[in-house]
Amino acid sequence: MITVDFTLFPVGPGNRVLDLGCGNGRHAFEVYRRGADVVAFDRNENDLADVATMFTAMRTEGEAPAATEADTVKGDALDMPFDDASFDRVIAAEIFEHLPHDTAGMAEVFRVLRPGGIAAVTVPRWLPERLCWALSEDYHTVEGGHVRIYTRAELEAKLKATGFEVGPHHHAHALHTPYWWIKCAVGPDNDDHPMARAYHRLLVWDILQAPRTTRVAERVLNPLIGKSVVVYLRRPLRSEETA
Repeated sequence: MITVDFTLFPVGPGNRVLDLGCGNGRHAFEVYRRGADVVAFDRNENDLADVATMFTAMRTEGEAPAATEADTVKGDALDMPFDDASFDRVIAAEIFEHLPHDTAGMAEVFRVLRPGGIAAVTVPRWLPERLCWALSEDYHTVEGGHVRIYTRAELEAKLKATGFEVGPHHHAHALHTPYWWIKCAVGPDNDDHPMARAYHRLLVWDILQAPRTTRVAERVLNPLIGKSVVVYLRRPLRSEETA
């Protein structure tokens, strides 16, 4: 399930891309397929092990250009072990809502992104997320859970204050929003509830089959109830930073 729109966030051979908080690797794998060098970065060793296994399988099956590099790195988003300006692109998908010090994380993204480089930041959208919090305390009080709800204006203001130029935005995954409302209503861990199980089957079918009907429905619904908001950013060139 890809959240970033790669027509707005072009990657390819010659780019070095950081997938910050890569999780199960969904964006890292797409970057790798497109021929860019990618570093999947996360604090979860188990997730990184699975991502590394998939990188190896993709390499073996020829799903990425032979010269393309794909690595995994474990670390802290607030203190990344990378040199300044070491990436052409950074993806930070659904990470900042987890960080107690989100502006410090944004500063780290700015630091490791080269001048002129672009970043894609995604967070849960305010309305769907606010309803999830209202329906279930357990949804957001678990260890490592969400510690804040962003409006797009707040997110963009923090990113601008960090030094980024803010570009276009869009919303994604509207069909997933009702699933999370159902999950919060019946209990976030209650995967066996008939409504949650039935809707999950629908989502899996949609991901695998991508029928035109649901694709059109999601495009129509994304501006209204899209689960995620995606913002595209640019680190200004040095001359612009000092102007």
